[in-house]
Amino acid sequence: MITRFEYVSELLRERRSIFPASYTGEKVEEQRIMQILENANWAPTHKHTEPWRFVVFCNDGLLSLGEFLANYYMEHTPVESFSEEKYKRTLGKALKSSHVIAICMQRDPKESVPEWEELAAVACAVQNMYLSCSSLGLGCYWSSPKAIVDAGPFLQLREGEKCLGFFYIGVPEKGTKTNAQRKPVMEKVRWRRG
Repeated sequence: MITRFEYVSELLRERRSIFPASYTGEKVEEQRIMQILENANWAPTHKHTEPWRFVVFCNDGLLSLGEFLANYYMEHTPVESFSEEKYKRTLGKALKSSHVIAICMQRDPKESVPEWEELAAVACAVQNMYLSCSSLGLGCYWSSPKAIVDAGPFLQLREGEKCLGFFYIGVPEKGTKTNAQRKPVMEKVRWRRG
């Protein structure tokens, strides 16, 4: 019988970023998306600030997001560096996804914790989303394009909120490769025993 530790270890080690180019375009049930977000909501948070905020794009909202990102690329890229192919890929990433979730952070108005702790809490929430998607066999990845700096008006962010990226979710094509490697952990650990 597999222990909880073994299950969690396997899930952590199998978690991968799977990109929209590998998505089938199939839609994920909204109930599943809400379950993923509920798991995100259980991330650790110092002083219970719960700084994570999400804006979910689906259906026609995906076209709106894709156009925003593609147009941002076009408007902020010098003519000599502009690539029509990259423009189309940027637009297509959203359209191939089932859902795209804007990852946002609401800074605690009292600033009761340093901002880096709130960023870390949001990153933990995103890791919960990654693990949830992996356990469901869904593809996902966290993208942080330059457009996030100016995405506030498009996302209708509230005072104190800022965008930290976009989390793409989709059903991966069968056979999508998810190999990864890590250097041995002992290369990154120092022990002090006295």
